[in-house]
Amino acid sequence: MTIKKDGNSWLVDVYPWGRKGRRIRKKFNSKGEATRFERHILGTASGEQPWNESPPDNRELSELINIWFLMAGQYLKDGERRKVKMLAIADRLGNPIARIMTEREFALMRAKRTAEGISAKTLNNELAYIKAMFNVLKKQKEITFDNPLNDLDPLKIGERELSYLTHEQIDILLDAFKSSENEHVELITLICLSTGARWGEAEGLTRSRVHNNKVTFTDTKSGKNRSIPISDWLFERLIKHSNKTKSPELFTFSLSAFRRALARSGIELPKGQAAHVLRHTFASHFVMNGGNILTLQRILGHSDIRMTMRYSHLAPDHLKDAVFLNPLNDRKIS
Repeated sequence: MTIKKDGNSWLVDVYPWGRKGRRIRKKFNSKGEATRFERHILGTASGEQPWNESPPDNRELSELINIWFLMAGQYLKDGERRKVKMLAIADRLGNPIARIMTEREFALMRAKRTAEGISAKTLNNELAYIKAMFNVLKKQKEITFDNPLNDLDPLKIGERELSYLTHEQIDILLDAFKSSENEHVELITLICLSTGARWGEAEGLTRSRVHNNKVTFTDTKSGKNRSIPISDWLFERLIKHSNKTKSPELFTFSLSAFRRALARSGIELPKGQAAHVLRHTFASHFVMNGGNILTLQRILGHSDIRMTMRYSHLAPDHLKDAVFLNPLNDRKIS
């Protein structure tokens, strides 16, 4: 019963969009008023407006996520991972009817996750995944309603510290590999330091991608192959290493061995950097040695120059004009 006597009033207590939807409770002085209000709410929810001939879309968020995966997600490199993450988000939200989910619901869930120690970057990625999912379904005409998270902004993130290894730290790290039982970890590290490759790109090298003093990285984050020149000594070491194995792959999984060596070295890094510090180290030393930022963009495979510009402050002449063009340049103040 959705209308009941409550003291001297009449209480309307309804779930117009079903048990998964929003609950509406309102009191009236008379049963007639309560009945008219209930009829109005239920009529609105069922889409009885004359211009809305189709029934309301009451599919839950998880159902739309699965449809998105079939229509688009399965073709993405990280589509399966995105689907798992989005289904977890739907679960945290109580798997609401997607059409009537609100930005407030998502923001409250996000605030709770922040309190649990989840990083702003991770939370922004989650928001971006859900937003993109709705946009794809709208474009494909799978849904007719607007993206319910359109106006929810990502969290602001301060510029992250990009640590890099000094020459001394590089020597310390390489020395730590001497006690490692893994025969691949040192060479993978040298490739990353020489080319700016991500760990997975270097670890995934095959014989056929090492030739003419170049290494070619495929299956990259940007989806584009990159061929990077390497020094004679590194090329010779790679050829020698490849002759030890009959497998097309040069290396086996070695990230754990790297992390153990890093721990032995005593080098402290910001949380979450680990092997990625090798890429930062290449880029930082490249710029400090006078390298061109556009060349660096191509070497690193950045699709957006703004990613590469994070290293520009390390250039030897970066903002040097501040010394000569400031209003006190022609004065000597003691």
